[in-house]
Amino acid sequence: MKFQDIFSLAYRSVTGNKVRTGITVAIIAFGIMALVGINTAIEAMKQKFTESFASMGANGLTVHYIGNNNFRRREQTKKEKRGERTEKKSNFSKPITKAEAEAFKHNFQYPSIVSLSLEGTGNAVVSVGAKKTNPTIIVTGGDENYPELNGFKILTGRGLDNLDIVSGRSVCVIGSDLVKKFFRRDADRAIEKIIKVNGIPFRVIGTFDSKGATLGRNWDNSVLTSYNNIRRFFNSTNASFLIQVKVPDVKMVDQAIGEVEGTFRPIRRLNLMEGNNFEIEKSDKLVQEILKNLSFITWSALIIGIITLVGAAIGLMNIMLVSVTERTKEIGLTKAIGGKQSTVRRQFLLESIVIALMGASFGVLLGVIIGNLFSIFLNTGFVFPWEWVIFGILICGLVGLMAGLYPSFKAGRLNPIEALRYE
Repeated sequence: MKFQDIFSLAYRSVTGNKVRTGITVAIIAFGIMALVGINTAIEAMKQKFTESFASMGANGLTVHYIGNNNFRRREQTKKEKRGERTEKKSNFSKPITKAEAEAFKHNFQYPSIVSLSLEGTGNAVVSVGAKKTNPTIIVTGGDENYPELNGFKILTGRGLDNLDIVSGRSVCVIGSDLVKKFFRRDADRAIEKIIKVNGIPFRVIGTFDSKGATLGRNWDNSVLTSYNNIRRFFNSTNASFLIQVKVPDVKMVDQAIGEVEGTFRPIRRLNLMEGNNFEIEKSDKLVQEILKNLSFITWSALIIGIITLVGAAIGLMNIMLVSVTERTKEIGLTKAIGGKQSTVRRQFLLESIVIALMGASFGVLLGVIIGNLFSIFLNTGFVFPWEWVIFGILICGLVGLMAGLYPSFKAGRLNPIEALRYE
């Protein structure tokens, strides 16, 4: 008997038992849906994080203070174990001041772009006339280089300049969501208008193009002003400055880290025996940490899928054994008219594989749809995890093969005479 004939018989048998086949297909589909769906969502998250944090590129550095007494104690303990002298008075909790940040920017001679910024608030209210926003507006203080190093693009008007920073005049650049709310989506209308941030008037000198959200923060709902204004209006005189450094080439990053450390240690008044009371991070470090944590979710999805598929394999094998019992006479008749043992085995094995692959098809389809619903929420492109789809189909095919082996061999070994007499 030709393969297409055996496959045709197997397919008719599968479609003839719709309820039984449907239940098994649903169980298999659920396992693959969980596997593909979760990994599709993870791919969408990876894409979003990569887009969001790629603004500085792999050639960016961030300098911030540690402010962690536990870290200081660990450092001192390590030094004591090494027999080194520890500092009598630690300044690990000392924020980076305006004077220190500006001194670094002035003294840092390595080829780079340096930006200073200061966080204002994340719950400001912006108003124009009688209209006002919810208390969810992000207000940040920066300098002339802040937009470039943080992935913002000026849509209309201009960004901050050095005169804005030094004079501390009340000017700002606003995000696209504020333009939509107050200026009817017309960014040109927003220029030179007065808005109030927590009741404080600011003149709009520019607008940002849409950037989207990152880690729950909507940057289109933001206001950028100078860091001097943040210190003056938002009680941030004791807050720590953030220093960002961007070098021309990724190959220069490691050397730039050494230069940053060499420049900033004297400014922070650290002696040779003291450890750094500031931290230098590559711009992609946070992305790497997030993606590393996402791998745990991937493994969880894999475990869920495998457990579900093991249960589905057991169920499929039982269904195939029941099918062998119900079709004993049919098997006996096939053998009586010259059907070979291998033909019977292949038929039942194909039935099992067809059921498993049907489950894989529905599972992949549902998984991709559910995963891309999440990508729509994140405002990313369509995601299709080819590796996991192929893996899911292959593993389902293996499940069908393993589940069908014993029933197919049992059917192939049936005695045709006894099978024909079976009631």
